[in-house]
Amino acid sequence: MYEEIHISTEASDAKVLIISVAARLAGMHPQTLRQYDRLGLVQAGRAGGGGRRYSERDVALLREVQRLSQEDGVNLAGIKRIIGLEQLVGDLQHRIAELEQELEEAYTRMARMEAMRSPYAGRDLVRQENHSTALVVWRPRRSPDR
Repeated sequence: MYEEIHISTEASDAKVLIISVAARLAGMHPQTLRQYDRLGLVQAGRAGGGGRRYSERDVALLREVQRLSQEDGVNLAGIKRIIGLEQLVGDLQHRIAELEQELEEAYTRMARMEAMRSPYAGRDLVRQENHSTALVVWRPRRSPDR
């Protein structure tokens, strides 16, 4: 029913665009951006004087919010939930990739250790299959002067 939100990975995260420029690029009124910021749909950065600053990635997200609202009829609460879930999915995919890399490295280390290990490494005793019941008595040799 819903399309995945695709925000360009090449889009910059630098919060350098003032609100009027970001609004124009997103095709909406600056007051709409302020409302979306208050609702937590888009997190604007703040300049030294307190003015809002947006990134290219924020503008792409604003366009997606507008598309979901206008074309798909999703309300703002639904859009916020979709954005949150998409972020969670992205975070989880990133974590899965990290864990897969760690697992691959662990398998490589284990294979290297296994290859270096001799057949009896780490063993104090070697099992012997033939069991003998013979009794062996040992006596020290006597020295010739006795």
